[in-house]
Amino acid sequence: MRIVKGGCGLSSAEDTVVRNQALQVEWYGEPLGARFRRVLDRLGLPQSGLAAVLGLSAPMLSQLMSGQRAKIGNPAVLSRLLAVEELIADPGFGELPKSEIKRHLERIRGESAATTTGARVTATGRGSAESPVAALQSLLRSVASAAEIESAAGKIDGDLPELAELLRVIGNGRTSEAEAHYRRVLGR
Repeated sequence: MRIVKGGCGLSSAEDTVVRNQALQVEWYGEPLGARFRRVLDRLGLPQSGLAAVLGLSAPMLSQLMSGQRAKIGNPAVLSRLLAVEELIADPGFGELPKSEIKRHLERIRGESAATTTGARVTATGRGSAESPVAALQSLLRSVASAAEIESAAGKIDGDLPELAELLRVIGNGRTSEAEAHYRRVLGR
């Protein structure tokens, strides 16, 4: 049975998917399906393999990818996704042997959410140092979506352009770009 909503002819399930994907864009900068597919393609993993690394069930990953669910409910899963995206964005990623990639993914799988103290706590309870830039990114992304960070930057851009740029680069940029900005600003 199709339910017509506002004359657009979407079923309630299709309407839910459209709404969920719009929320994903607001919260994560783009639909999760696009982010997960990019990771899957770059790593050459099946969905079940990525689900295992992230700490999700394969059906949950599928629901997030298709827009049947909107939100990653576990902060540790989001932290792991960001760590995997950082790994595949590294310029040297293409040169890594498969065994090294597997080792990185196993390390990421053992991580829990980044804490606001700047350390990621592993499943074993031991912390590993995280760069101040990555810690700041985790903090910003835990309190605001990409759209909200961009909106805040836009509001202060006229009066405080350097601060607006910092918000954009640290809040919405890749970690490598944010670290380069950090070094440039501090002259390191």
